[in-house]
Amino acid sequence: MGKGRLEAFSDGVLAIIITIMVLEMKVPHDASAAALTPLVPVLLSYVLSFLYVGIYWNNHHHMLHAAKTVSGRVLWANLHLLFWLSLFPFATGWMGENHFAALPTALYGVVLLAAAIAYWILQQAIIADQGEASVLKQAVGSDWKGKSSPLLYVCGIALTGYRPWLGQAIYVAVALMWLVPDRRIEKAMRRDA
Repeated sequence: MGKGRLEAFSDGVLAIIITIMVLEMKVPHDASAAALTPLVPVLLSYVLSFLYVGIYWNNHHHMLHAAKTVSGRVLWANLHLLFWLSLFPFATGWMGENHFAALPTALYGVVLLAAAIAYWILQQAIIADQGEASVLKQAVGSDWKGKSSPLLYVCGIALTGYRPWLGQAIYVAVALMWLVPDRRIEKAMRRDA
């Protein structure tokens, strides 16, 4: 089966996730700068989540670009990923509204961890369908970012019980690690061409 519908559906869901997140930010009814101060945690959590959704969108695009076709297994794996990404607005809102308290910050980390695992499952489903000689398999290689991210999320979740800001710092560090463009798939596709 072709991959066009999967890409279009996924892009639509990700656009809706971003829209829901921004709509959760409530406009103050006061025109003073002081009215914005209570919104700083909400804005910071939104920026972090927007960054994460953007990273997933970018990497998802590249991963699907490397796939020739999609199977039912890939469709279900993709829905699994989209499910966890769809929880970003809730986790983002709860963490921001509660000024980065421990439990909301830990839940945010759980959602990040689950999305990372779901992304890995999708990646493995595509590789299984395309074969060991596939462009994606060649591009992924040792995948140090993909392997270290879940471990860092677990550390972040654990640290929120001690100091929530330590968990948040780890979540930001992982986002920054992925922000650096990952050119592995593009390079592998050029080699394959």
